Amino acid sequence: MQDDLQHPYATLELAQALIRCRSVTPQDAGCCDLIAQRLSALGFQNEFLRFGDVTNLWSIREGGEPGPTLVLAGHTDVVPPGPEAQWKHEPFAAVIDQQELYGRGAADMKSSLAAFVVATERFIAETPTFAGRLAYLITSDEEGPAIDGTVQVVRELAHRGELLDYCIVGEPTSVKTLGDMIKNGRRGTLSGDLVIRGRQGHVAYPHLALNPIHAFAPALAELAVIRWDDGNTYFPPTTWQVSNLNAGTGASNVIPAELRAQFNFRFGSVSSPQDLKQRLEAVLSKHGLTFELQWTLGGDPYLTAPGKLCDAVSTAIQTVTGVTPELSTTGGTSDGRFIAKHCREVIEFGPTNATIHQINERILVNDLEPLTRIYHQAMRGLLTTA
Repeated sequence: MQDDLQHPYATLELAQALIRCRSVTPQDAGCCDLIAQRLSALGFQNEFLRFGDVTNLWSIREGGEPGPTLVLAGHTDVVPPGPEAQWKHEPFAAVIDQQELYGRGAADMKSSLAAFVVATERFIAETPTFAGRLAYLITSDEEGPAIDGTVQVVRELAHRGELLDYCIVGEPTSVKTLGDMIKNGRRGTLSGDLVIRGRQGHVAYPHLALNPIHAFAPALAELAVIRWDDGNTYFPPTTWQVSNLNAGTGASNVIPAELRAQFNFRFGSVSSPQDLKQRLEAVLSKHGLTFELQWTLGGDPYLTAPGKLCDAVSTAIQTVTGVTPELSTTGGTSDGRFIAKHCREVIEFGPTNATIHQINERILVNDLEPLTRIYHQAMRGLLTTA
């Protein structure tokens, strides 16, 4: 058994099995069952928490000695593969080609889940009695609306009074080489759906109409160049981007009655959502626009300052790969934003992210064993007292 755990393709085989589960969000497609079976054999207590169409797994094992609770978190759901004919290999076949593992979810994030499990098997085999508790929080609702997944599980755990100390989220954070980046926080996300009201009319009689496109243009130009803040040590400056802009009836001789725009702020701890809302709405009002605006706060920023968790994962990366990781808060959002509300320290670390959400998503086969060893070393650093 010990030899089976140590062989260099243990993680690859489990990653392939998970990729072959067609778990397009919010479907889990049997992934959590595979993980739960492996954990049950190690003495974990599995609990499936289902909300709507979403499968969530909370699994925990007592170490036998007092110590912290370390959570390994991730998601089994993947984004749709897109046009499958454009893939080099069928996206759920988990084919190895030129020492790369192809498949939807190969990088984001089924390889991390497989590495978590194999690392855990090795850790329990060598240290059946350890200091603290080791837990898994797995969801099938991270790539979707994220309303019935991790956020619901965390609420349930908080209701029970569960205390979480450390969490490693297996998101693909590495950029050029395995281990070059750890996410020790993420920016918040604030979106807006804006409608600018005008008055429809004939283009030949503009004095009888009000063109919302023309009316919005000066405000848009102003908003596009605003420096919302300067960031700080941990977060880059806030950014504002328009993602969709629509108006018109389809006819070239009709001034439209309204313009619709969608936009998004990515912000750190310098600016609050309320401040950003007020400043943007002030610009719209200054330009005399008649508008309706619906706001959606997708998540607040979170930050784990350098400390025991960052140190443990950084040391593990350096030991296994020789790479010194950079701490960063760049990129999109993750379920870390939900966990951080109830966990003292949260970081994200996983494989390279160059092909995530793309046609031909893939990961280097030779990165899987080092990734597993990094997670294993981190468990040692956090859950052993020696």
